[in-house]
Amino acid sequence: MAHSGVVPPGKRKEIYKYMAPWPLYSMNWSVRPDKRFRLALGSFVEEYNNKVQVVSLDEDSSEFTAKSTFDHPYPTTKIMWIPDSKGIFPIYLPLGYGAGKPSLGHVKTQLIAHDKEVYDIAFSRAGGGRDMFASVGADGSVRMFDLRHLEHSTIIYEDPAHTPLLRLAWNKQDPNYLATIAMDACEVIILDVRVPCTPVARLNNHRACVNGIAWAPHSSCHICTAGDDHQALIWDIQQMPRAIEDPILAYTAAEGEVNQIQWGATQPDWIAICYNKSLEILRV
Repeated sequence: MAHSGVVPPGKRKEIYKYMAPWPLYSMNWSVRPDKRFRLALGSFVEEYNNKVQVVSLDEDSSEFTAKSTFDHPYPTTKIMWIPDSKGIFPIYLPLGYGAGKPSLGHVKTQLIAHDKEVYDIAFSRAGGGRDMFASVGADGSVRMFDLRHLEHSTIIYEDPAHTPLLRLAWNKQDPNYLATIAMDACEVIILDVRVPCTPVARLNNHRACVNGIAWAPHSSCHICTAGDDHQALIWDIQQMPRAIEDPILAYTAAEGEVNQIQWGATQPDWIAICYNKSLEILRV
């Protein structure tokens, strides 16, 4: 993550920036390899008048342009693209999740496991564990489910003070590891599903609360985090269970608190962050 400056002819920039018409919160990369620098952004406006916008980077002009915008009355808390890496489906618009009506689809099974609201959910993508998913919520617990046996769940972790857990991310290469963050916490908790209830590592270099976490798409031992201290950090956790003292890379967004971070599945050399009305993609 280097700071941008004068770019010699023929050399790609290290940072690209897009200014949205409104404050940003949710964001995610397209999963299609033929859409290399396409992302979806969700606004955060305290009115019943929010938007989701798809933007794409023109690599010749080095500028982002808006390709599509649609209404999403409540702010989207999470954006996910259809998992169409081969480009089979003609519709490329992402699906947004917010506080309003349920999203597309029909309810097959209703799970009641958490004692309070559920704030995030993540599916296992590695090691043939596609039937496994986990969730976090206001009761301060991480619960793991198996789609083949939905009559029960396994508690992987409970916050000692029952502080709500806001975000959850499953390692994309090693299904044994998850990461979560608690409300107003300055640290990220790394969990090993083989050793429930005891964090295998704590990443605590942020100087203000952590807002986002994302595992590397190509490596089992790298994770990035972002927080209110204006920082985006990349960590190497391969020395676990020994303590992880410092990140290996750091970027400071001088103009604002970083509220979202995503590591593109088809662009492992690039990380995207959001702060205020800005989207930045950073070469790592």
